[in-house]
Amino acid sequence: MGHGSERSISAVLIAGPTASGKSAVALELAEALGGRVVNADSMQVYRDLRVLTARPPADEEARAPHFLYGHVDGSEHYSVGRWQGDVRRVLEETDGSLPIIIGGTGLYFSALTEGLAEVLPIPAEVREHWRRRGRTEPVQALHEELARRDPVMAARLRPTDPQRVVRALEVIDGLGRSLASFQQETGGLLEPQRALRLVLDVEPEVLRQRINARFDAMVSAGAMEEVRCLVERRLDPTLPIMKAHGMPWLAAHIDGTMALDDAIDRAKGDTRRYAKRQRTWFRHRMADWHWVRPDEAVGFALQAIKAAQ
Repeated sequence: MGHGSERSISAVLIAGPTASGKSAVALELAEALGGRVVNADSMQVYRDLRVLTARPPADEEARAPHFLYGHVDGSEHYSVGRWQGDVRRVLEETDGSLPIIIGGTGLYFSALTEGLAEVLPIPAEVREHWRRRGRTEPVQALHEELARRDPVMAARLRPTDPQRVVRALEVIDGLGRSLASFQQETGGLLEPQRALRLVLDVEPEVLRQRINARFDAMVSAGAMEEVRCLVERRLDPTLPIMKAHGMPWLAAHIDGTMALDDAIDRAKGDTRRYAKRQRTWFRHRMADWHWVRPDEAVGFALQAIKAAQ
């Protein structure tokens, strides 16, 4: 592949719910294209839980360059803003290889393509007011109100996009400034139209089976030992890593307050509910991405990249 300035597609973004097979797709693409894999999962940044967070194993990481995996200690709070800074450095230190950015954390992809305006501190009462109106009023009427209060954003947004119209109204009302001004200050790092954007689409029942089987495999592969080491550090229980899927329940088993079978069942249930929330988020926020089955994703991506050259 040539250098980024010569390539029509500047990056491949692969989103998908947990256990959808993102890592395998990314690795196959990276090997086919001489690309590098960049993590966009808020839990896989932590070095303490390689197995429990389904980070790629060391032998897979050795097959292609991997970035932003396991580079943060569990004692730290890691934010979307910090990830944006980290991924900016990875993208700037280019060697001409195609970045393949993968993960299940939707806000990371928003920060990548739209900027940190997505995570502005809107007062809760303002947020609830506009979301309630978004549920009960026609989006056309809300778009007309936005046109009166923030014509710049209204011109950018379709009157058929209720979520983004409501978001723009939240910002102008809650912060007194146009969302456009925040986007200009904290803009995204990639032009969405120059990125090949994929969502791995897995049937809910298939995903449920994969989640259950994967968690059993994690326990067999050493997840319990990882959790035991973390428990022994006596970290603040409010830290993100202490809320990793399965962590609280396996910790309860280690403490002697829960049977192993119960802990595993609870962990699987939490993970299934999380996957459902991810799918809902992707449907609402990534409707314009290419939705592909995991077994078709590599072929689809290679064909799209070739066609764009």
